[in-house]
Amino acid sequence: MKVWTLDTALQRCQWPRHFREILSQTILTGLISDPYAASRLINFSTRSARVPFDYSLRIFNHLHNPNAFTWNTIMRAHFELQNNPHQALTLYKLFLAKHAKPDNYTYPILLQCCAARVSEFEGKELHAHVVRFGFHQDVYVRNTLINLYAICGSMSSARQVFEESPVWDLVSWNTVLAGYVQAGNVEEAERVYRGMPERNTIASNSMIVLFGRKGCVEKARWIFDEVRGRDMDMVSWSAMVSCYEQNEMCEEALVLFVEMKASGVTVDEIVVVSVVSACSRILNAEMGRLVHGLAAKVGVEDYVNLKNALIHLYSSCGEIVDAQRIFDDGGVLLDQISWNSMISGYLRCGSIEDAEKLFYSMLEKDVVSWSAMISGYAQHECFSEALALFQEMQLHGVKPDETALVSAISACTHLAALDIGKWIHAYINKNKLQVNAILSTTLIDMYVKCGCVENALEVFHAMEEKRVSTWNAIILGLAMNGLVEQSLRMFADMKKTKTLPNEITFMGVLGACRHMGLVNEGRHYFSSMIHEHKIKPNIKHYGCMVDLFGRAGLLKEAEELIESMPMAPDVATWGALLGACRKHHDNEMGERVGRKLIQLQPNHDGFHVLLSNIYASKGHWGNVLEIRGIMAQHGVVKTPGCSMIEANGIVHEFLAGDKTHPQISDIEHMLDEVSAKLKIEGYVPTTSEISLDIDDEEKETALFRHSEKLAVAFGLITIAPPTPIRVMKNLRICNDCHTVVKLISKAFDREIVVRDRHRFHHFSHGSCSCMDFW
Repeated sequence: MKVWTLDTALQRCQWPRHFREILSQTILTGLISDPYAASRLINFSTRSARVPFDYSLRIFNHLHNPNAFTWNTIMRAHFELQNNPHQALTLYKLFLAKHAKPDNYTYPILLQCCAARVSEFEGKELHAHVVRFGFHQDVYVRNTLINLYAICGSMSSARQVFEESPVWDLVSWNTVLAGYVQAGNVEEAERVYRGMPERNTIASNSMIVLFGRKGCVEKARWIFDEVRGRDMDMVSWSAMVSCYEQNEMCEEALVLFVEMKASGVTVDEIVVVSVVSACSRILNAEMGRLVHGLAAKVGVEDYVNLKNALIHLYSSCGEIVDAQRIFDDGGVLLDQISWNSMISGYLRCGSIEDAEKLFYSMLEKDVVSWSAMISGYAQHECFSEALALFQEMQLHGVKPDETALVSAISACTHLAALDIGKWIHAYINKNKLQVNAILSTTLIDMYVKCGCVENALEVFHAMEEKRVSTWNAIILGLAMNGLVEQSLRMFADMKKTKTLPNEITFMGVLGACRHMGLVNEGRHYFSSMIHEHKIKPNIKHYGCMVDLFGRAGLLKEAEELIESMPMAPDVATWGALLGACRKHHDNEMGERVGRKLIQLQPNHDGFHVLLSNIYASKGHWGNVLEIRGIMAQHGVVKTPGCSMIEANGIVHEFLAGDKTHPQISDIEHMLDEVSAKLKIEGYVPTTSEISLDIDDEEKETALFRHSEKLAVAFGLITIAPPTPIRVMKNLRICNDCHTVVKLISKAFDREIVVRDRHRFHHFSHGSCSCMDFW
């Protein structure tokens, strides 16, 4: 067999049997010893799907003197066909040991292997070999070197290779540009792009992508229009549509897509995904359906990324049936994102049970799956379920992400589950998880709302980046816990850092003044918000000022402020005045405001109760019965008092008059002990709190069954000193409970923290942090 007949035979070869016959002939005739013939055999066998790769290796290992082409072929096969760049680099060591001589194709293959492994160290070693063997002037070799350094993130080395090149071709420019684009370096990318002798469409598209990623929409559009004037392709359109979508300019994205379609440009799945995402952002289900139909028409409907985008679109727009249809029809085409998107879709639409079924039917759950479910529970106020699932996530060894941590900590905040919240914080520190501003702010919020101000301040002072939301959380938290002076000092510190306050900041500052009756300070900050910071007060700011005046007994001024508001007062503002009327026993104004509120919102239980209490305090039981009749007529039910307390990592819940707790007998025994000790302290029940026409003995019994008293009694039994007893109540603490808890803190020498609907009360040694102003 001759070399020329070998080429002919290989061209005709169609079956493995034919190849084995050709190989046998080359061995019998000795042709296999010819380096060129051997290279032809290896080249054919590695590229043929009919010849197993192991067979090619066996041939290669029997060659006595393979040439550089043969070595290059087998190394390239390892890299491109077997996806094994490490083995290709290992072969290079054998290549050198055999004293074979590389050519200008050897190093591009090996440098591509280093790039695939993102191995800059090996790449530098090869770079030294390139110089040693004299290939550093070869433009192809230099371009692969530039690409290697760019992929490894070493743009200084990439730029040095580029600058030292004797010749720059279009690939050189595009490669160094792609490196800066990948690194997100807008300034250098622009410099390279402007310096290109010929800007081709690939380079322009890269710049559009970079500008879109960095929010430079105007620059992206300038390049898009520039390309439009010469040579635009589908990628250009797709990149610009994506740029608009990424920067939440969704209307512009849709307009450009319509223009793209009208221009007759072929539509692919990438641009369709961007358009569907834009529709999701602005909840445009109608446009989304049209794009969905177009995708089906052009044959890209079955791409999994598009299916995922459509699931997100329909579920975001409340079309959960359509989202489920796409999911059910997806079959084997679906991926992990599809399942996660569908779970998020169910949760977004409030279908918690469907989300649970899908979640627990998943064969494999990633961190996004767990986070979506935990976050969904928290968003729908299923806080116990959120914490239970978070703990189950730990048992499965899944490392939580920011979403899961924020949701779990938020659940602890709502449940007053301080022990679990502290455990999560310790878990974050122990595992050295990244703590950003959002997570830190959530921790601060949890600590202040559980009454642990010191822990909150510790987190706050450890933060490097403090956003306005962080300052707001600490200002509000300090005020809520009665540390008004510290709260206002924190506001002053915030202004020193040049952080601009917002509407929420002033809710915290005015709230601080309200909690301690600082009327003049409140007026000052209210004026400062308007004139110094140019923030227009909203109805909540006015409500806060009405509450501040009302608590201070300035009822007429509070009513005048309501009448002068630039917007119609809401029921909360009138409600603040009603509460102040009851506090200061202005029954005439209270009755007038109360009647007005019942007309405005006949279904609000609180207003009925306040007015009823005003009548009860005057002994007007006929009016009390009238209010109760109105409540019955409108189906209004008084929200029962509910208090929660955490003991040994478990949150216990008590309702007013509760007798269902497993330890109720021990609790009642403790209440008897409390009652005996309080009588020694001179306690007299405030029976005016009970708006029922019953005798005083029954009123005293009802008072001692308030939910916070039950919770505190349980805390005295289960929580050993010096650990504070922490109680969270859904309503405002009543006068009698406030007095009782103060006396308990003295009689039992315990620190007790009660968080009611408006603020914290820190009881210690017979006094409260609110100084009896609440």
